[in-house]
Amino acid sequence: MSLFWRIFALNAVVLGAATALLLWAPVTVSVPVLLTEAVILVGGLAVMLIANAALLRIGLAPLERLTKLMTTVDLLHPGQRLPERGRGEAAEVIRTFNAMLQRLEHERAASSARALLAQEAERRRIAQELHDEVGQSMTAILLTLKRSADEADEPLRGELQQAQEITRGSLDEVRRLVRRLRPGVLEDLGLISALNSLTHEFATHTGLRVVRDFAPDLPQLDQETELVLYRVAQEALTNVARHAEAGRVGVALRPLDGTVVLAVTDDGRGTGVAKEGAGMRGMRERALLIGATLDISSQPQAGTQVRLAVPVPRKQS
Repeated sequence: MSLFWRIFALNAVVLGAATALLLWAPVTVSVPVLLTEAVILVGGLAVMLIANAALLRIGLAPLERLTKLMTTVDLLHPGQRLPERGRGEAAEVIRTFNAMLQRLEHERAASSARALLAQEAERRRIAQELHDEVGQSMTAILLTLKRSADEADEPLRGELQQAQEITRGSLDEVRRLVRRLRPGVLEDLGLISALNSLTHEFATHTGLRVVRDFAPDLPQLDQETELVLYRVAQEALTNVARHAEAGRVGVALRPLDGTVVLAVTDDGRGTGVAKEGAGMRGMRERALLIGATLDISSQPQAGTQVRLAVPVPRKQS
């Protein structure tokens, strides 16, 4: 039955019941209307309106649920669907909306994959230019400053040595940026070595205590999955350094029930509700890229945990 005929039938039931009461009930209307008659008529009208409202509420409930989902749906949290019950126009609208959500999730995942791949390619290009152009130029400047400082007299020698130290510090910073943009350790030595290098550098620059828990018996992961795990850990540590006001950070990577779970936990101030900034949304997009599940929990004065569960494909027997 279509929505039109359903609403028509509901109103017909209410009006039919009211007509039957008027026909068979011993009620008359005088002119002028008596007080008792007015009370009966107004009471009957109120009952009709209440019954009509209740029946319409039941009939339009699926559309209300659909409206609520449409205002809250987020493609970065896939799997949000309405139950498809019954027949008619309302059920058909719900089925169409669920199909549209599925299509949009697939399209969002595909577009995010293209954007992230382009981003990684741009990171590699910038890192290569920093290494080849800026790094080599600063190395040449260091050698020139050293040669000039060796041949100069005081106080010029001290000034040249000071400039040499500043240049060396800048060169170290450029090299650190290159490592962040293009994790060569990940490509050369694997995920565990890359995470060890990342957490060691993080502890050195922030002064925070980092506790590592990396399982030695991880299943074989493809290069794309390892890159997503590395980038999520990198972004989570960056958020800790910027916002958490923590003293200790735990980074764990372990297999669990057919998945590989990365957990980054701090003992900072927490927020109660994890704010979905650009960094967290970037992590969710990376998780969608490999079909992983990302959970972010934050409790006031109890810290924040970022947990990424990556499904591991089963080996064909």
